[in-house]
Amino acid sequence: MLLSSIIPAARKMLPKQSRATADRRLRIICMRLLLLVILLTIWQIASLNASAFILPGPARVWRVWTGLIGTPTFWNDFGITFWRITVGFAFALVIGTVAGVALGSSKLLGEFLEPVLVVINTVSSSIWAIFALIWFGLSNWSTIFVVFMTAMPLILTNVWQGTRTVNIDFIELARTFRMSKIQVLSKIYLPTILPPLFAGSRLAFGFGARVSIVAETLGASSGIGYRLRQAADLVQTDQVFAWTLTLVALMIILEVFVLKPLERHLFSWRERLSN
Repeated sequence: MLLSSIIPAARKMLPKQSRATADRRLRIICMRLLLLVILLTIWQIASLNASAFILPGPARVWRVWTGLIGTPTFWNDFGITFWRITVGFAFALVIGTVAGVALGSSKLLGEFLEPVLVVINTVSSSIWAIFALIWFGLSNWSTIFVVFMTAMPLILTNVWQGTRTVNIDFIELARTFRMSKIQVLSKIYLPTILPPLFAGSRLAFGFGARVSIVAETLGASSGIGYRLRQAADLVQTDQVFAWTLTLVALMIILEVFVLKPLERHLFSWRERLSN
């Protein structure tokens, strides 16, 4: 009943969009809001019979969070964590893409270096965090290194596998027309590897954001992870929840307002083909 009453009214406000697309998007929004209400209700009920230091309620966490965002230290810690994630991910994106194309375009090189990639994927992010603490100490590079070592193998693997799916006939045709290596890369390889590259990058960024908190918890004197450890040491569970929800909100904002629109823009040709 709720969806049937909201969707018709909202459709009139979106005359430029097709009705099918508008219906689908509005339905998804309503379902997400309903899911949020359900989760908050479960959280509130669970917190009624629990102490505040074990499970604070949503209202208490909200008060703590609104108090945190009014302090300069909040934005400093938020900004430094986001900067560390972005720099580590940027290094991973560049190196992972270049290495993936190199391994995928050269069968001999791929077979030679494949065991190295297996070893890198086997080592967990926690171990990389320990190495980073030993090598870089309490510095920004500790977190950047952990994000890089977590995100890079995911991007490299996706690009590698995408490169291996390039049609050999297209390569031979390009050689017949004496296309340069840059032209072959931009006209043949790039369109093929772009979908797996984007999928791997989204996954890598999410993993990188999570492991950055682990790295900051172990070896940093600022950032969201540092504040989480500080709040946990003082048994300030409401602040732990507030900082955790801050990271969750950051990832949701990036997903909804950056990654999703970028994906629709880059792969709009898929929708045109399906229609």
